[in-house]
Amino acid sequence: MYTDFFELSAKPFDLLPNPQFLYLSKGHHKALSYLQYGVQEQVGFSLLTGEVGSGKTTLLRDIINKISSDDTLAMVFNTRVDGRQLIALINDDFGMTTDGKDKVQLLNELNDFLLEEHAAGRRAIIIIDEAQNLSEEALEEVRLLSNLESATFKLVQIVLVGQPELKQIIARPSLRQLRQRISISCHLSPLSREELEEYIFHRLATVGNRDCVTFADGTFDAIFSFSGGIPRLINLLCDFLLLSAFVEETREI
Repeated sequence: MYTDFFELSAKPFDLLPNPQFLYLSKGHHKALSYLQYGVQEQVGFSLLTGEVGSGKTTLLRDIINKISSDDTLAMVFNTRVDGRQLIALINDDFGMTTDGKDKVQLLNELNDFLLEEHAAGRRAIIIIDEAQNLSEEALEEVRLLSNLESATFKLVQIVLVGQPELKQIIARPSLRQLRQRISISCHLSPLSREELEEYIFHRLATVGNRDCVTFADGTFDAIFSFSGGIPRLINLLCDFLLLSAFVEETREI
């Protein structure tokens, strides 16, 4: 609606997790580097946590885009499931049929599939988003997947992604075996006040016009106060601010 007025190629503050807009704050850059290392070096388990709207999904999309076409990826988003359902979701995303099969059959077929992928020179990667919703039973199934390995290599790389309470869940004594298998752990913190300003200009520049508006003194402080440095909240407010400026036919925020 306002993109032509501001000479922009697209909406700069859309809420979709588009990696084109990925802004690498210090924390995001660190997390991206850690996760890429985990996948490339086949460490087994990686953990990414962050508040709602902190940019976890956008970061994941960027990592997925960089995964080699020779690798095989399964992504799970529906995590309010039991152990058998979780394995079925993984197998289904890897392209296997799951109807009418019990958990033992599913695990055997997954193991055979992973062995075939390794023999063909392809890495298998499982990404589980919203993992804080997994039951302890399902998390134990995830741990058992890490046992699918030989003496010299791991058959699958697993990335767990979730909100901060996921770390609290994994800290439970009953899940210590899972916790001990996590080689990479990183957390996305909110943007600092300085990073927030850079983030806003980065998104404007990405759609073609970094200087489409000017910001009055105190504006960035107000945005920071409202958002707490959470990217999703920054996007919500900035999108409304651009709309308001368009309606008022001004280029000053």
